[in-house]
Formats: sequence, structure tokens, C-alpha cells
Amino acid sequence: MNRFKYILILIIISISTSCKTGNTNIVPDIPDQPIIEESIDFTFGHEGVEYIWDESVIPEIHISISLDEWNKLLKEYDKNNHNVEYFHCDVDYIKGGEKITIEDAGVRMRGNTSRRRPEGVSGEAHKKDNADWHHCHFGLNFRKFNKDDEHELKGIRKINLKWFKDDPCYVRELYCYDLFRRYNIWTAANDTYCRLWIHVEGDSKEAYFGVYQMIEPVDSKFISKRKEYFGSEDGNLWKCGYPATFRDINASIGLDEDKGIDYVYEYKGDEEDYDGAVAQLKDFMLKLQGKSDESFYKWIKEVCDVEFLLKTYAVNVAVGMWDDHWNNGNNFYIYFNSYDLYNYKVFFIPYDYDNSLGTSSNCENINDSGRHNPYDWGEKGLLMERLMKFEEFRKIYKDALLELVDPENELFDMNASIKRIQYWQNKISKFVSNDTGEDMIIEDKPAFWGNHSEYRLIDSGVNNFFRVKEESIRIMD
Repeated sequence: MNRFKYILILIIISISTSCKTGNTNIVPDIPDQPIIEESIDFTFGHEGVEYIWDESVIPEIHISISLDEWNKLLKEYDKNNHNVEYFHCDVDYIKGGEKITIEDAGVRMRGNTSRRRPEGVSGEAHKKDNADWHHCHFGLNFRKFNKDDEHELKGIRKINLKWFKDDPCYVRELYCYDLFRRYNIWTAANDTYCRLWIHVEGDSKEAYFGVYQMIEPVDSKFISKRKEYFGSEDGNLWKCGYPATFRDINASIGLDEDKGIDYVYEYKGDEEDYDGAVAQLKDFMLKLQGKSDESFYKWIKEVCDVEFLLKTYAVNVAVGMWDDHWNNGNNFYIYFNSYDLYNYKVFFIPYDYDNSLGTSSNCENINDSGRHNPYDWGEKGLLMERLMKFEEFRKIYKDALLELVDPENELFDMNASIKRIQYWQNKISKFVSNDTGEDMIIEDKPAFWGNHSEYRLIDSGVNNFFRVKEESIRIMD
């Protein structure tokens, strides 16, 4: 979306939200956009991206599923709560005055430790008009059962639907992805709010699941939309989970075959390319582990845009993402833009940011995600550990952090962040109450299980996370 269209939409929203609704403590204030030279168009020239992840209107997603398919979904969850099986459903996507219906799409459960049964308890079938609903994450694949253009949403084939697990603010991950994009980190996924309904055949009405986050999946289509920036869409994509430190060449590596198996490094390409991709990944890890400092410095600048990686990681650390590569060896993708064993560029793709902005934990090197030294973020992730040994790279990283907290840029600055969050919360406040009975209000606090319950996002006092983090960045040494 070009800048003129974006500003026009903001003006329309400002007019339409001038009468306050929902929570009275939320002010509909639209912050100015930061001025970044040569800003990236995050629609990447794709009609579907511009339409679906346009934030001007909160879309409605209505999933209709037969009783038999819904009960199959529940049974499969009981057998293996990490199953990745898709079930037949119909989807209505409503945005503004437009309604798009996709018949015979696929819906599945998503999530790792956050997976939950969407209804009742283990062993129970659906209870007609008396269901005990639960929030959970879903994935929609419009083309799962029908490989044609009619089973796409303006060219989009998949979307992920994520509830705001342990985020009473309804904003943490949304804020993080938005900050990546504001800072021109084009490897960040597009995302926005949506509202979700599910209707099981035979029920007198559909169940309203409330406000969800709609996220662009990281897959081959994600790469192809950004091929101008990646340099090629013909390469190897890996999803990296715990403990993806690049230190253990014998860590579990596997092909994504939709069998619900968790690998540390999961290949997202075609089976015919798998052996070459494994060889490439292992060679990359061996070089990370074995090269001398002088050799590593030369090699990493050849295979990686180090400045872009460090700017990406500056955002990661600014938002307090501790369940990551550097600290915990978790939650990221990497993409090699060539199948060639040695000749490629490698890219770090940020992923999964609900444990951020003051939702802190005692994990590895960190016990306070706000006050911890940004130079000493972790001891697990070999890539960042090696980069931080060089003063040149440390300066790029520090300069990026300082750029983020500079009030003139309106990026991670406390006042700009509060305005942005208040604007988003005002948009959704009247839609939060839902039929699950869970997460019914917006509250300014971190997850209940966190080890720093004092952090706040809206309250500008001494425990405001943006204030605390800025202080830790300005004194880093």
C-alpha cells in the first residue's frame, strides 16, 4: 500500500472512531508514522497481502464445520495433541461490505506448548448448543483439498489464527511485528486483528471466539513474495525450534511431512531437495563452530547481510524476546537463498513474539527481559555469540538499538508506543468479550506466570517496559 493510501485510510479511521466505544480508558489517538528513508512496501506488490493485512478494517472469519469433522478434530487432538491433520470446513471472510466464501477448505490446530482442546475435556464429543469452548490457535489452508484458484483468498492460500495467550493487553505480538516493519525489517510477517466465529453443524448459532491475531505463515509463498529482497525464491527454508543453537550438528533434523513430529531443524522444502539442504545446513553449522575469528569475519560478511541481521536482532532484544535463538535457542526461521552447498546468502526470519514486552521469565541467561544487558542477551545462540565478539558488529547493533529508542523516530519510544497501543486497543475493545468466557477484558499487565509482574505498557510510570528498556539500552557497555 503506498503512503498516500495509508494516510487516507488513517484519516477515515480517525473520523470513524472520534466517538469512543468500549473501554473508557482507551484513547483513539493515531500516532504519526516514523519517517524512514526508502521505506519498504510490505504488500510486496501482492493484491492479497494488501487486502488481507490492511489494518483499516477488522475482518470477520466464520468457520462452518460438520459435526462429524469437528468430532474427528477433537478425537485426533486426544490421540496426539500435536497432530497437524486438516479437517474439512467452509470459510466466510467478511471485510467491510465484501464477503468471500471458500467451500471445502482445511482447518487444523496450531501451537506448541500453547495447544489446547477447543472444546470440553479429553474424550468428550461436541455438546450441541452447550459446548464448553476454549481459545486455541488454528491454521486455515484454503487449498488443502482443492488445488485451484477458487480456493484462495485473493491469491492467499494460508493464514494462521492466533489467540492472545497470556497477553491481557491483546497487543504484544502485534506490536512486535509492527515494530519490525516500521524499522524496515522486511523478513517480518504481516499480521493484523480479526474476529473469529465457529459454527458446528446442528448448533442453533455459531460460537464467537473473539478477537484473534491473523498472521502470514512463513512458507514457500512467504519467500516468493519477498524474492526481490531475498535475491531468489529457489532455496532452503528451515523452521528452527528448541534447542536451535547451531552448536550441535547431531541435533534432530527432519523433513516437514505433516506428521506432527517436532524437529530442532525442520525442512520446509520439497523432499527431492532435502538431502542437499541438510548438507548445506550442517556445513553452515560446522563453519560457525570451527572457523577462526579472522576467517569467520570474512565468511559471515560473504554469506550474510550482517548489518540487516543485527538490526533485526536489535528489535528482537528491544522488545524483550528471550525465548529466541541467542538466549534459549528457539523460535526463528532461516532461509538459504540457493541450493548450492557453499554459494548462498542466509537470512534470519523472526517468529513468535507473544513472550515479549515485559512477559519475562527465568530462562538461561535472562531473569529480567527489561533490565538485562542487551550486549549479554544469551549464551546459547552461536551465531549471535560470534558476531558480538567484533567491535564493528557490536557498534552496528548498539546504534540500531539507540535508533529504536530515539523519540524523534517514533519507533520504540515510550510515548509513541503508548499511543500506538491505545489506538489498537480502542479498535478491538468492544469485540473482546466472547463465548469461551476467557480473556474477556483488556488489562495492562504481563502474563500471569511471568517473573516480573510489575511491568506495564500503558502506565507511563517507573515500571513502564518501554521506559525501563530504553534505560538499559542507553547504559549498555
